[in-house]
Amino acid sequence: MYTGRTTQPCCLCDNPNTAVRVDIPPRSIMLMQNAGSVAWRDIVGTVSVHFCADDWKLIIELVTEMKMNPLGRCNVARASFNIREDFEALLAGTKDEPDQTTLESRLITEARETIDEYEHDPMIEMRDYVEAWITLDTLSELDIIDTSWE
Repeated sequence: MYTGRTTQPCCLCDNPNTAVRVDIPPRSIMLMQNAGSVAWRDIVGTVSVHFCADDWKLIIELVTEMKMNPLGRCNVARASFNIREDFEALLAGTKDEPDQTTLESRLITEARETIDEYEHDPMIEMRDYVEAWITLDTLSELDIIDTSWE
């Protein structure tokens, strides 16, 4: 959905100068603030949340040291995502509800590989690890996967 903005602010503090982007599964927005009216099933692709440099330091601490998921503090209004077109309203027809399981399965596999290889692969950065951890923790919290990934 185009809202007239070309940059995304920090999802925690609304700072327009962001340093890091993390891509998460659509279902993840259920854990974010003000997400009650967003139809996560209609999101196409991943959801991107952005963090300023100061908040990114906090996110790293939350994830790596405290094992806490930061999404509960993020405002969904500051996230970036695309919503599928409403063909039902345009064409007075009904379209099947999007199936997010393929995307989620791919993200789960990639996240597990990233976490397994983090200490061994120099190409995997801290941002990759944090994104993978948030993805797995979120889907675990939503009962999509079990907690055995930790």
